Amino acid sequence: MASTKNNLNVLFEDNHLIIINKQSGDIIQGDKTGDTPLSDIVKDYIKIKYNKPNHVFLGVVHRLDRPTSGIVVFAKTSKALARFNKMLRDKKVNKTYWAVVKNHPQKEADTLVNYLKKNPKNNKSTSYSSEIEGSKKAILHYKLIKSLDNYHLLEVALETGRHHQIRCQLAAIGCPIKGDLKYGFDRSNKDASIHLHARKIEFIHPVSQETISITAPTPKEVIWEACCK
Repeated sequence: MASTKNNLNVLFEDNHLIIINKQSGDIIQGDKTGDTPLSDIVKDYIKIKYNKPNHVFLGVVHRLDRPTSGIVVFAKTSKALARFNKMLRDKKVNKTYWAVVKNHPQKEADTLVNYLKKNPKNNKSTSYSSEIEGSKKAILHYKLIKSLDNYHLLEVALETGRHHQIRCQLAAIGCPIKGDLKYGFDRSNKDASIHLHARKIEFIHPVSQETISITAPTPKEVIWEACCK
């Protein structure tokens, strides 16, 4: 179920930032589907909450794939947007993801380095072990944090932010994410989600300079709930 104004899950909000726990199915910005993007829902929320009659500023700081859930940061001021974008470029924002995968990885913890090339026609990235024309270097770190009967929960930290990076790199080591047909999982989830969740974010607030650490609860779903026990 996609977000609406009534079920928007706000994890943090001040004068400069608003952090949302995105539901699977939400799109961050408008696309060819014509579905209402999360950015518009958040704007409406701000407009109503603060009784703003005029245009509401909302800057999109980063994106999550539509079938992915978890933390999304929006900037409520242009100052916060510019500073947060610089923090991202300078790698001063730590993001942690949880991924439920089909197979037990060969190593319980590892750093994956690949070269990813995006194909815009099918909106899919392909992983290569060495650089090819048009590819971008992708680095992530993972560790196994729990095994269930049929699935395994990995915690992932990104060093780069490439198109479908976690999905593509985990699939390349034989660990496709549950529900992710595009990257080799054998069946879809009923709600078209994939079991990839932006779990935690840590950064120094771009205006107040406070340390911010936010953890997003996982979706209310059987496998996720088993992972959290």
